Order: sequence, then C-alpha cells, then structure tokens
Amino acid sequence: MVSFKFELFNITCAGTSECEKSTIIQLLERFNDVTSGRVLLDGIDIRKLNLHSIRSHFGLVGQEPILFDLTIAENIAYGLENIPMEDIINAAGKANIYQFGYETKVGLKGSFLSGGEKQRVVIARILLRRPKVLLLDEATSAMDPHNEQIVQETLEHAHTEDPTRTSLIVAHRLSTISSCDSICVLD
Repeated sequence: MVSFKFELFNITCAGTSECEKSTIIQLLERFNDVTSGRVLLDGIDIRKLNLHSIRSHFGLVGQEPILFDLTIAENIAYGLENIPMEDIINAAGKANIYQFGYETKVGLKGSFLSGGEKQRVVIARILLRRPKVLLLDEATSAMDPHNEQIVQETLEHAHTEDPTRTSLIVAHRLSTISSCDSICVLD
C-alpha cells in the first residue's frame, strides 16, 4: 500500500525499477483504477470525476512518447485548434527542437526520430498546452546529457512561471530529481 499527498510542488518518485513508480501516473491518468484504496484529487475520488476533465489538467510525457504520422508542428499542436505557428515555434525552442523542420514528417509512431527527439517533441506539446500538472515518467531518459540539461531547465522554468503548476516526476537519474521540492522513495 502506498499513501502520500502532494500539492504545489515539484515531486519525484524514485526507487528501483521493480517498484512500479509509473503505476502512480497510470492511476492519476486513469489508465488503470485502484482495486483497493482511493486516489483523491482535491479531496474527490478520482473515479467519480469525468475522465476527459481529469486528463485535460495533466500533461504526460511517458517513457514511450506518443507521436503520430504527422509533421513536427502538427505533433506539437496535436489536440489543439487554431494554434499560431509562433506559439508552436516558441514551445519547440523551449524543448530544444527549434532546429527541426516543422513541416518534417516524423513517421509512424515517430519512427524517423531518435528516442530523445521523440521525448522533446512531446515535451514541446505539453509546454504548448500549459497543463496544471506535469506527469513526467522518465521523460528525459533517452536524451543525451546536453539536451537533458536544457530540457530540465525548461521544465524548472515552467514551474516557476506558473507557481500553481505541480510536477510529478518518475525518474532514476539523480540529475533529473536534484531540483525537486520533495522526493518520495518507493521500494
């Protein structure tokens, strides 16, 4: 059984690979529901809330980023309407993918991109959406150290530019968790 509460912070869940850290994110996004106990969001059982409403408040970057056989720009703006190209370029710059051709197709499931490039496109997508809660599940695990540092600084800035934003970070790299306000170690 796991019990913890988080509010307006940058929080990390760390632990061994066997401890199912990612399950917490899966429960928050309602990919799975708890079989015993409860997950509360603002004091309300998450199972009683509208699924679309819940997910509209979260920005998820998972270990396996979800990309579509569209252009870089279309993947960044996916799910949003009438987004100015300037906003897409701004989000891309923050995720350090400004050098990508915005009209370049990424291939089926992003097959034309490396793992780190895929993660950066999805990070640009969540930065464009400006969700209240960032769910980062090994979100920089496929990046080289240079890009990881740039993206980490961007994610830290995203929290400071909106102090009401919460980040839940699942990670094993010390560089990813070093700036967090609170660390929950699962084992």
